[in-house]
Amino acid sequence: MNKLVINKPIVRKLRCAVYTRKSSEENLDVAFNSLDAQREACEAYIASQKAEGWLARSGRYDDGGYSGGTLERPALKRLLADVEAGRIDTIVVYKIDRLSRSLMDFAKLVEVFDRNGVTFVSVTQSFSTTTSMGRLTLNILLSFAQFERELSGERIRDKVAASRKKGIWMGGYVPLGYEARDRKLVIVESDAATIRMIFERFVSVGSATVLARTLAAEGVCTPRNRSIDKGFLYKLLNNRVYIGEAVHKGSSYPGEHEPIISRALWDKVHSILQESPRKRASNTRAQTPALLKGLLFGPGGLAFSPTHTRKGHRLYRYYVSQAVLKRGASACPIGRVAASEIETAVIDQLRGLLRAPEIVVGTWRAARADIGGLTEADVRDALDRLDPLWHELFPAEQARIVQLLVERIDLAADGIAIRLRTQGLTGIASELCTIGVRERKAA
Repeated sequence: MNKLVINKPIVRKLRCAVYTRKSSEENLDVAFNSLDAQREACEAYIASQKAEGWLARSGRYDDGGYSGGTLERPALKRLLADVEAGRIDTIVVYKIDRLSRSLMDFAKLVEVFDRNGVTFVSVTQSFSTTTSMGRLTLNILLSFAQFERELSGERIRDKVAASRKKGIWMGGYVPLGYEARDRKLVIVESDAATIRMIFERFVSVGSATVLARTLAAEGVCTPRNRSIDKGFLYKLLNNRVYIGEAVHKGSSYPGEHEPIISRALWDKVHSILQESPRKRASNTRAQTPALLKGLLFGPGGLAFSPTHTRKGHRLYRYYVSQAVLKRGASACPIGRVAASEIETAVIDQLRGLLRAPEIVVGTWRAARADIGGLTEADVRDALDRLDPLWHELFPAEQARIVQLLVERIDLAADGIAIRLRTQGLTGIASELCTIGVRERKAA
């Protein structure tokens, strides 16, 4: 008996992955959302191609709340990883713009698909990337998708500009002193007090550098808990939101929100900011504590006080004897000394003293209890570091170091005598040694 043999063609199984995307997060929590609708349509299409060997993969690749203008999407990254691993033969989407709205990005995706032998199918725009006609259709559709995206962007930008002109808050970074509530800026009084304090202190100090250093020392921080620096202060002092204005592309308009500072205070701050940095630095130097304040004493034992005078645009600083101020020029053989000369002389003597072997040994013995493994050479290197570092320090920091190192300076007709503070010298050496240890570890 002859058997009837029927030769059926072998159909290759194609593993199909469904990718879905939705730009906004709206309604993602409902029972049947847009992603579910896309998936249902794609799975129905795969089922219709069962005779061709199409099988839907069990994994889900859903990007809810992600724009099609970027490839930085978690589900898309997982999809591409599975493509590279050879787990997918065909990618099915509801519309091609679900995969990408950028022609350049889509070209990158197609390159990955071609390299791994993966085809791409759109359910509502029937074509296949395996044919030249399908590629042409793909490029045309992508061009229109990108055009639509750019047109939407222009509409959004126009809407934002119109709203800003009406003073409406349109989101984004919320300035310190406010919080966003019901799409409006509302004053946070505790932070607003900090803003007013900064504006008022800038008027009195006149220098963002000095003010930033002072605020950092007082522990005042930015909203991100970082130390306040000069750049942060300049941005804050130039933010027109604080006078109740809304700014868009360099133009300002009356805002819906309440101002934190008055127009008069704003004008005072900006009259100072309009001065040249050199002039403001000159004003600041006159207000900076003198280097030897409280340390300098004359032949009679009375202190010398810092003072200054101006001639034209030049600033002249002096130290004047209290005896002269109280009893006249004859009360002290040294009535006054030029600040720059006496300060230079003191610093030069300090440099010599810090190199003296007995100072190095005494400092090492006092500091080794606080720093384990400290050697005499470490102390010598640390004190040597202070010399080249000196001119890089701010005046206030120079004054702090002198106050730590020096207990008293006696001024005589034939020279000066400096009495050092042992504890202060130990403290400075410890700071410099600690810095040296950190730098060596980093290297």
